Amino acid sequence: MSATRAADAADDFRGPLDIARAATVVLDGRDTVVGWSPAATELLGFGAHEAVGRPLSAFLSPLPAEGPLPAASDRPAGAEPPGASGRPGPGPPSGGNEIRLARHRDGHELLVATTVCPLAGGTGRTNGTGGNGGHGGHGGHGADSPGRVLVAAELGALRQWESRLALLQGLATQSPVGLAIYDIDLRLTWSNTAYEREIGKPLAEYRGKRADELYSGGTFVTPGYPKTLDAVMHHVIDTGEPILDLHFQGIPPSDPGTEHLWSCSYYRLQDANGHVFGVCEDAFDISDRQRAQQRLALLVEVGRRIGTVLDVVTTAEEIAEVTVPEFAAAVRVDIARVTVMSGELPATGSSAAMDLLRVGEHSVDPAAADAAEPLYPGAPGSPADRYPPVTYPPGSPQDRSLASGGLVLDDNVLVVPLRVGGSVLGLVTFVRSPRPEVSDRPLSRGPANTFDNGEVALADELAARAAVCIDNARRFTRERSASLALQRQLLPHHVPPQSAVEIAYRYLPSDDVTGVGGDWFDVIPLSGTRVGLVVGDVVGHGLQAAATMGRLRTSVRAFAQLDMAPDELLTRLDDLVGQPLDERPGARDGAASDAYDELTTGATCLYAVYDPVSRRCVMARAGHLPPAVVHPDGRVTFPDLPAGPPLGLGGLPFESMEIELPVGSLLALFTDGLVEARDHDIDQGLDALGRVLGDPAASLEELCDRAVSELVPDATTADDTALLLARTRQLDEGQVAEWELPAEAVAVGRARELATRQLGVWGLDELSFATELVVSELVTNAVRYGGGPLRLRLIRDRTLLCEVADTGHTSPHLRHSAEDDEGGRGLFIVAQLVQRWGTRYTPAGKTIWTEQAFPSVEFG
Repeated sequence: MSATRAADAADDFRGPLDIARAATVVLDGRDTVVGWSPAATELLGFGAHEAVGRPLSAFLSPLPAEGPLPAASDRPAGAEPPGASGRPGPGPPSGGNEIRLARHRDGHELLVATTVCPLAGGTGRTNGTGGNGGHGGHGGHGADSPGRVLVAAELGALRQWESRLALLQGLATQSPVGLAIYDIDLRLTWSNTAYEREIGKPLAEYRGKRADELYSGGTFVTPGYPKTLDAVMHHVIDTGEPILDLHFQGIPPSDPGTEHLWSCSYYRLQDANGHVFGVCEDAFDISDRQRAQQRLALLVEVGRRIGTVLDVVTTAEEIAEVTVPEFAAAVRVDIARVTVMSGELPATGSSAAMDLLRVGEHSVDPAAADAAEPLYPGAPGSPADRYPPVTYPPGSPQDRSLASGGLVLDDNVLVVPLRVGGSVLGLVTFVRSPRPEVSDRPLSRGPANTFDNGEVALADELAARAAVCIDNARRFTRERSASLALQRQLLPHHVPPQSAVEIAYRYLPSDDVTGVGGDWFDVIPLSGTRVGLVVGDVVGHGLQAAATMGRLRTSVRAFAQLDMAPDELLTRLDDLVGQPLDERPGARDGAASDAYDELTTGATCLYAVYDPVSRRCVMARAGHLPPAVVHPDGRVTFPDLPAGPPLGLGGLPFESMEIELPVGSLLALFTDGLVEARDHDIDQGLDALGRVLGDPAASLEELCDRAVSELVPDATTADDTALLLARTRQLDEGQVAEWELPAEAVAVGRARELATRQLGVWGLDELSFATELVVSELVTNAVRYGGGPLRLRLIRDRTLLCEVADTGHTSPHLRHSAEDDEGGRGLFIVAQLVQRWGTRYTPAGKTIWTEQAFPSVEFG
């Protein structure tokens, strides 16, 4: 087929089985060919003189209901057997059509779609030339007379035509882009479903109207182009030059009173003879995108204009100025008195009773704004006061925001607290005008006096950035505030729930001036539902000790995430503390280096790992006190755990101890500040701690309070105090499934089968596909690079955990494979399917593990 003819066929919307273009065969009553079209010759290669008089079965044969299809090598490129692409076969691809196997004159086979039409009467005679300019035939009546017409076309051509029809149908009914056709007089002749939704009426009610009538008052805002729909469309019709991505601003009939923005494109329409008959418009509503861009621009402006100086009052005034009128008609900023006057944080836990000062306000129309919402009713301040005090009655939006610590939206008033860490520095109140005719909402949709969800989030972000600037100014004046902020960063404020243990803890710094110290504790989630428990002690107090403690705690977390055994973790930590002099923090400053030596040398640490599946606990210590173990019956023991040297001394190895803990056992990790005091030695403190913890009926929080009140009665101590209590749990047998497999290729399929079956038992069929891929890759790697036997384990916890263990010690690495690599992509695919993955080494080999989130339900 020539290029011209191929192009014509691509533009021909007639179906491939249209008799005007399809291969046509005329048959008599015995299915003998009595007519043969040129298109049939082109399709099958036989001329009319070769085909007429022969049975149809010489060219076409129905495919069997069952049995082998023609080999791929015998089918032409692009030919698709029945059943491919999800289609059953044999059978009609559409309507009453049938799929048949045709034989070309050169011997190859191809799939064709056919349909048969009976001829009225069926008694005519052929004249030897045939119809359609090329039919051959022979005379006769009855069985020899033309009885029906068979029409055939390549199956691939039919499928392509069906796809084009589906595309047109989708554009007309399902596309989110509005499509409309206007004639040369710019009157609408057709539109799709999306356009109808935009208008809010069926097509019959607005067909024939001009575009400017449908969107009166609208205008193009893209520079360099005409402003009206009429002018743009005329330009396209006159020049034939398409126009893309013009931004049109107007009010759609379906949403009166709200201005929208569309991205519009136009191109000229011509018939087959090249005559222009109209213009097509496609339009996509980008109002939400524009609002997002405007909000982002406001955030950029806020970042540029707020916090230019380290002054609380100036920063508050900048907040009010930058958000009016772009975001609200009026803005008021109230800051806690202690923050304004002395740079301190407001007292926590009493936000509702916080003393506030009005330090910033700005309004487009102060009189109208005050009439809309009395922002500080009953305020005792007078105009003569520079910073008038502000009070809010119970139930007001500001009072509710102070009480809850969160933002409050009440009609046209949005109150957002200025939050820094766990403290509220003050409030920002945004007010919209209640009058609909006042347009103070250029960034949003809906009524002119309310805040939508996007604007609430924007206000929260604005307040967050402003709070940072105010806090920077506040911390500039008070070292204690900086110390408290540092303390919040160094010690965990909230320990997330763990399946392995129940947790409670207490921390008492000895330095009541700065509020920070050198003791620390941590709870670290590990692979396989295990948990790491840490407690440590750095020599000294204050900011320097806290900074050193922070470095050690961070290092422990980093090493723990690598699934190191407790003794290996302490060895690595010891190497870090004992690093060469020129690599230590502050090495260029002799005083700083000496301080680092003093604080880190002699630091102690205890690290324990508990496994809720095996109920085994492995622990090691570096010069630290051993933990207390309280059995479910109340019996208290202190395991004889090898001590190991304090960190930084080096020279001696660390040793681990493994013990089995019954379910409900209590593990207590603590620093010496809890059990050692001037009036008694450590043994007396350990005995007292054992008595306190020996009550199996008490909750962990009660035990923490009792231990602190009895061992540190005045809540003050000469040394920092940290106490971490963990009550052990065991995963239910129904949450764990484990199998042993041989290190053979057949293990891969078996592993997939076992995993899929177990997920079905757990009701997690939605994870079957991803889990099969994960299991296949991990088991394949273990068979290929590891050693047997293999162990496959699935754990249903807060996530789905999959583990494959082997006896090898080589770990797979994630990498990007080159285009010509035959392998190396499996682990990359696994990493995309799971939340986390990693390698855990054991004396017997290694375990590769993955975690997957559940589809919608969390399991505890």
